[in-house]
Amino acid sequence: MTVNLSKGQAVSLQKSDGGTLTAVRMGLGWQAAPRRGLFGRRTQEIDLDASAVLFAGQQPVDVVFFRHLVSDDGSVRHTGDNLVGGAGQGGDDEAILVDLQRVPVHIDQIVFTVNSFTGQTFAEVQNAFCRLVDETNGQELARYTLTGGGGHTAQIMAKVHRQGEGWQMTALGTEANGRTFQDLMPSITPLL
Repeated sequence: MTVNLSKGQAVSLQKSDGGTLTAVRMGLGWQAAPRRGLFGRRTQEIDLDASAVLFAGQQPVDVVFFRHLVSDDGSVRHTGDNLVGGAGQGGDDEAILVDLQRVPVHIDQIVFTVNSFTGQTFAEVQNAFCRLVDETNGQELARYTLTGGGGHTAQIMAKVHRQGEGWQMTALGTEANGRTFQDLMPSITPLL
């Protein structure tokens, strides 16, 4: 059963049978919103990018994004860059896989971001979502929907962080501006 997350809501990443999750996928999907043009409705291609920034305390120690597809330790992997979206409420356009058992013990938080590399605002995007899936069985655990569009070009979607012996996910939904994860670092730091 999927939990639809609202901004700031946290969910424990435990399996329904009480076991601990070992591998999760953070999926991102979106569609370009149709715009009225001189010759009717049309859409413009929008390149959203998913990134995962790995933190040890307050310090970023690694990042996984379209130009660095695998973390240095191999525990986090990006499936590749999608330049136009299109899945919307269906499947994932981009995904980041996290092997929670392989994440080094000094990494205590992984922050997932989405940014518009082509510079369009989220007002020009529709059906955008971020979801967390149990990679071992494909079960969707949590979904965060980008709602309301807006004049921002990025969103700090969620973070997965250590909670005791397990992991917890918190939906952040913080608006930001920037074309890359580097542009978002000043907005990420206060959310750690």
